[in-house]
Amino acid sequence: MNAKERLAIPPQHMAEQDPAVRIHNQNEVPMGFRPEQAIQEANRCLQCKKAACVVNCPVGIDIPAFLALVAQGDFRAALSKIKEKNMLPAICGRVCPQEEQCQLQCSVAKILKSREAAVSVGKLERFVADWERSTGVMDLPKLPPKTGKRAAVVGSGPAGLTVAGDLIRLGHEVTVFEALHKPGGVLTYGIPEFRLPKEIVDYEVRYLEKLGVEFKYNYVIGKIKSVDELLQEYDAVFIGTGAGLPNFMNIPGENLIGVFSANEFLTRANLMRSYDFPAVDTPIIRADRVATVGGGNVAMDSARTALRLGAGRSIVVYRRSRQEMPARVEEVEHAEQEGVEFHFLVNPKRILSDADGRVTGIELIRMELGEPDASGRRRPIPLPGSEFILEVDVVIIAIGNSPNPLIPRETPDIQTNKWGGIIADAAGGRTSKKGVFAGGDIVLGAATVILAMGEGRRAAKAMHDYMTNGVW
Repeated sequence: MNAKERLAIPPQHMAEQDPAVRIHNQNEVPMGFRPEQAIQEANRCLQCKKAACVVNCPVGIDIPAFLALVAQGDFRAALSKIKEKNMLPAICGRVCPQEEQCQLQCSVAKILKSREAAVSVGKLERFVADWERSTGVMDLPKLPPKTGKRAAVVGSGPAGLTVAGDLIRLGHEVTVFEALHKPGGVLTYGIPEFRLPKEIVDYEVRYLEKLGVEFKYNYVIGKIKSVDELLQEYDAVFIGTGAGLPNFMNIPGENLIGVFSANEFLTRANLMRSYDFPAVDTPIIRADRVATVGGGNVAMDSARTALRLGAGRSIVVYRRSRQEMPARVEEVEHAEQEGVEFHFLVNPKRILSDADGRVTGIELIRMELGEPDASGRRRPIPLPGSEFILEVDVVIIAIGNSPNPLIPRETPDIQTNKWGGIIADAAGGRTSKKGVFAGGDIVLGAATVILAMGEGRRAAKAMHDYMTNGVW
């Protein structure tokens, strides 16, 4: 097939649940490609010799090679090719912002002068991973002889899982310590079931277990055991405890009944299944009018979850315009389809309550956009005298998170930045404490799954060099 023929193939569209139906269930919204769709979509790839998609992939997947195998219908080999660099393909295929990474520089999109025409790398990654799960085929790579070295991984989020997978395949023994009772970190407690089913996270973890990775749950490093104690048992330690400390606005009323951080709201719904109350005994306030403050993916997840918990109105309040929203376009579109309302260029001043301390409304002030700030987005400026009241029963604060403070606080010789994140070198995640590495959101702040995985890959390589050659 020549380039002209490939360019003539139309992009394949993934079927989705009807919005009117899906707001009443927790099932995944996109339904996945059919095999014939996957083959067609993969055939759209021009097989560039200098593939920009590979350069823009944080973990360096050989994208043209895996797409060529999909096009041939060899889904097993395609998955094996992906897993050379990415041990979590079913997760990445669903939640990573491919449109801003591998697909951003797609030659097909450039030739057709449409970003939407890019080859759907993420959807194809998801397809082959789902194919593996549906067939029951789980190919395990041949592992090298054991090195006799032991690594401890603190946190089972995307960075920690990546480190564990890379190190076990290099012949080291790996133990992952997870504070919660389930693996996955933010993948499990932070991303809704309708966007990332928990069975998928569990499956990816089972793959690592079959490779020999040991998982210890309900194990809080910094309380049960210190980093110094880990270093007495293990040859290297990786800290991937994430950014789980919610940020608040410090406005009046944030301590009222009915005000949630997005962390608590989503953790109750995702990990503790409050959406299934009373079958699962984890209640959460059921409200008719819910306001979510923020414009990122977490805000979209919160607003969409509120609908599924029975809200009559779910409203997103964002201080900039739609153009400045950091959320993925797909997530915003899904929210709109489901009936989420958007109030742009407004910002909360205070949260109101009744005599019992329960939320009754939120006072907002209108904003206008000024010059760009450090993030490159135009800075919102309040308009004096433009305040108004929005009547709501619940307010969800989704304006970002800070690094988990437990380990830095309990390990003072690990240097941190002014935000509380661990300082680690970008090349390999080395911290100020010899033998201790770090990566993911505890270093980056709240970032994407694939960026955390990229950090994990670099850290695993550096840990391998340190444990086998003493390189620091």
